[in-house]
Amino acid sequence: MVINLSEQHSLVSNWVSELRDVDVQTDRMRFRRNLERIGEVCAYEISKKLVWHEVEITTPLGTADCKVLVEQPVLATILRAGLGMHTGLLNYFDKGENAFISAYRKHHPDGSFEISLEYMSCPELDGKVVIISDPMIATGASLVKSIQYLKDEGDIKELHIVCAIGCTVGIEYVLREVPKATIWCGDIDDELTAKGYIVPGLGDAGDLAFGQKMQS
Repeated sequence: MVINLSEQHSLVSNWVSELRDVDVQTDRMRFRRNLERIGEVCAYEISKKLVWHEVEITTPLGTADCKVLVEQPVLATILRAGLGMHTGLLNYFDKGENAFISAYRKHHPDGSFEISLEYMSCPELDGKVVIISDPMIATGASLVKSIQYLKDEGDIKELHIVCAIGCTVGIEYVLREVPKATIWCGDIDDELTAKGYIVPGLGDAGDLAFGQKMQS
């Protein structure tokens, strides 16, 4: 299942427009904050799909029957670009456990690349709801490899994927490899270049959020 939040003409569309805008992109703090905001909205929308139960809460004047989450999800993100959206998710699922994965494109002289995974830190994942964030789903290769990495650590009960912008080709690939996942996108573009970049997209989310990196 794929949910494109920009189809609802909400504030998400406004934040996505700022993420894309070359003039606004020069403000790194604003760029990070917009990723964070989209993460927060995704957290709110995902929360509607989770399991709740009723508990009795004691107030200063009596008791109240309240609905609370049965369990908090595990929040996973792909370093470093995913940190902004991860912060937004964590703002809302503030009691959630966290997982971090180092995945990046290792480029070759001929212009091709492979996905390199070097590090993962995660809690117990058996029977857990997992929400993984990555600002861009381009080819979907790094995301799928990261999810497979997580699945090697436990039997995930339910998987949600959060991104700012996804490409149709990458989304289709992810759903072929992880058919039971739900993908939440700030917006969706149709074009992917031969080098695996989304058009019109927004550029390199990691560089725009945290500064340019040395190419490996």
